[in-house]
Amino acid sequence: MKWHHWFQSEKKASGGRFDTKSYDPESQIAVIRSSICTGEKVAGFKSKKDGHFTEVMLIRSARDEERFKELYHVDSLKTEY
Repeated sequence: MKWHHWFQSEKKASGGRFDTKSYDPESQIAVIRSSICTGEKVAGFKSKKDGHFTEVMLIRSARDEERFKELYHVDSLKTEY
């Protein structure tokens, strides 16, 4: 049996809505891409099939990284440069 985590939307604290990306742990890996030049970090999902990276969230602090993990039920994130 396959376990899929599909997250379509979440309410903001202000009561508005925003769309989150779909995450399928069977076909994607949650990773952080970090720029060697600027140090900018972006969390997202990398396809296990073709390596395509889908940006989800800018990571500016450890709290941002924890929030990403909470949203998508991810235990750990690999960092790629």
